[in-house]
Amino acid sequence: MENFTQHQRQVMENLELTIVYCPIEIQLKKVKIKKKKHYQLGPLYEFSGIDCIYNIMKLIKSITGNTPLIKISSKIYAKLETYNPAGSVKDRMITYVVDKARMFGKINETSILCDATSGNTGIALSMAAASLNLPCLIFMPGNMSEERKQMMKSYGAKIIEAPDNDFVGAIAMRDQYLKANDRAWSPMQFSNQDNVLCHQYQTAPEIHKQVIERKYLWSAFIHGAGTGGTMEGIRRYKEIQNLKTKLCLVQPVESPHGIQGIADGKEFLFNSEDADKIIPIKTQDAIDRAQKFAQETGILVGISSGANILASERYIENRLMSGIVVTMLCDRGERYMSIYGK
Repeated sequence: MENFTQHQRQVMENLELTIVYCPIEIQLKKVKIKKKKHYQLGPLYEFSGIDCIYNIMKLIKSITGNTPLIKISSKIYAKLETYNPAGSVKDRMITYVVDKARMFGKINETSILCDATSGNTGIALSMAAASLNLPCLIFMPGNMSEERKQMMKSYGAKIIEAPDNDFVGAIAMRDQYLKANDRAWSPMQFSNQDNVLCHQYQTAPEIHKQVIERKYLWSAFIHGAGTGGTMEGIRRYKEIQNLKTKLCLVQPVESPHGIQGIADGKEFLFNSEDADKIIPIKTQDAIDRAQKFAQETGILVGISSGANILASERYIENRLMSGIVVTMLCDRGERYMSIYGK
C-alpha cells in the first residue's frame, strides 16, 4: 500500500467487497544457484490412484464458498457466486454431496456420475467427476444454452438431451439409467436433503455473518428456486436462529420461460407457500437487467442473477426498511452469450 496514491488509498478504503483468502498451501523447493537462494513452486499433489485423486477434490472444496457479499445499492447486497471454481452457486451443493458420498463409500474408482440438470449442476458435477478422474453423464432439456453444454463437454461429460423445457423427462431418463447401471451414482439434486443441508449449514451462516460484520439487519432474502435447496436451507436456518428475515421467491412470468436455472417445472425441495412474497419477473427483463448490470459494474452475470437483482430492486421500492436485502448472483454470464447476443 506504500506506493499507492492518496486517491487509490481512498478507493481501497471505501470498497464494500469482502476480501476472500483461499486456504491453499503451496510447497516451496529451495534451489541453490551460484550461492544465491532461489525458490520455485513445487507440486503439492503427487499422486496416482483414486485415494490420491480425492485430494484434488479436497482442493476444489477448499476454494468453494466464502464468496464476497457485494454492495449493489444502499439496501441491496448480493453473494457473488461466480467466485466458485466452476462459476456458480451449484458448486457448493455438488462439492458437499460428492464429498459426503465419497466418505460413505458410495463413490469409488469405478463410479459413473450422472444427474438431470438445467446446466449449472451439470457443470459443477462435470468438474467434480474430472477431478476424480471419473466419467460423467448429464441429462438435460435440449434448449439449454450451448455455452453450458460446451462447458460440460470441456470437462469430459457426455450429454443426453430431453425435449425442450422437459425437466421431468430429464429426471425420468436419469432414473432409468440409474436402475440399469450398478456403477452409476447421482447427487439426485431435486430430492436430496443434503442439497438443503449444504445451504442450511454453510451458505446461510456465511451470509448472516457477513451481514452482521457490516452491522446491518438482514431484512429479506430474495432468490429464485430451481431445486429449491438454497431457499429451503435459508428458511430452516432463519427459523432455528429466530430471524425475522423475509423470504421472497423470484418466479418467471411466462411458462415456458427463459430464465435458466429457476422454476424448473415443479416444486421440489422448497414449498412456495413458505415464501413471504412472490415476485414475478419477465424473461426479457431479467436478460436486460443482467446486461445493464455488466455495463454498470463490470461484473458479467447470468440471466437468473438479472432476475434476482430486478426483483430486489422492485421489493425495496416504496418500502421503508431498517436493514438490507440479500440476493444471489448465481453464475457467470459467459455461459449465456448466445442469448445475450440476440
